[in-house]
Amino acid sequence: MRAVTYDSFASDNSRLKVGDVPAPKVGPGQVLIEVRAAGVNPVDWKVMAGGLDGMMDAVFPVIPGWDVAGVVRGLGPDTPEFAPGDEVMSYARKDVVHAGTFAEYVSVSADDVARKPAAFDWNQAGGLPLAGMTAQRALDRLEIGPDDVLLIHAASGGVGSLAVQIARDRGARVIGTASEKNHDYLRELGAEPVAYGEGLADRVGEMAPGGVSAVADFAGGQLDTTLAVLRPEGRHVSVADNEVEKHGGHWIWVRPDGTGLAELAALADRGALKVEVAETFSLDRVGDAFDASRSGHTRGKLVITP
Repeated sequence: MRAVTYDSFASDNSRLKVGDVPAPKVGPGQVLIEVRAAGVNPVDWKVMAGGLDGMMDAVFPVIPGWDVAGVVRGLGPDTPEFAPGDEVMSYARKDVVHAGTFAEYVSVSADDVARKPAAFDWNQAGGLPLAGMTAQRALDRLEIGPDDVLLIHAASGGVGSLAVQIARDRGARVIGTASEKNHDYLRELGAEPVAYGEGLADRVGEMAPGGVSAVADFAGGQLDTTLAVLRPEGRHVSVADNEVEKHGGHWIWVRPDGTGLAELAALADRGALKVEVAETFSLDRVGDAFDASRSGHTRGKLVITP
């Protein structure tokens, strides 16, 4: 099969190449997915740069990518949950960095697979798993409900925009940081936008004079602002800054979970969740997708379409 690979860590795209590799084996309890779309996430190029080498083993050559949406083409032994032809999606991270989703096929544990939302096209479904489940896990850890005033740092980004929608569906009031150009977008999602940068704590204080009850940081480097606007009994999480743990917060690292992903699919199918796709790329243009992701200025998901 055709796949994107790299044979050593690199902080740029110099080790990326496209070529033929052996098709994945399908073990007990696994499904073989023909990839229709695979979302790009910052972790993909951070892993390629060796950013998780202290946490996860890598077996080269590595196929990058942890998101997938596609069609079931094969089943391992004792996998009654799915059948060939099923349209599915998955957050397909494995314990070892090796066989990712930027390829024509990927094998995934059935426990980590959910059925694709009927309301989503392939690209939207391929962009949902990691970002959506990160948002979901953050809000679950915060126990967000209708009595909350939630501040979301980087609310117009891939994770933040999904967190806005999930929190609003749970009845919370949401204040979201973003650049001015994305304020109308946040209003469409149901958030009250506020410009990030110097003076942010004062601006949030004007919008919520009593402070906010919870903060979800999807940007990093926001701890001082978080602590300045948070009520004394407030809760906070970050996906980008483990320093929050020294101040009563929680560092979020999302786990593959087919059941949680199915909950997001149900939200999508009842119209409570949407994924904005910024651009799609062929396997030959994964480097361009990584460059766009590194820029930090993309609104919506970048998606690989093998």
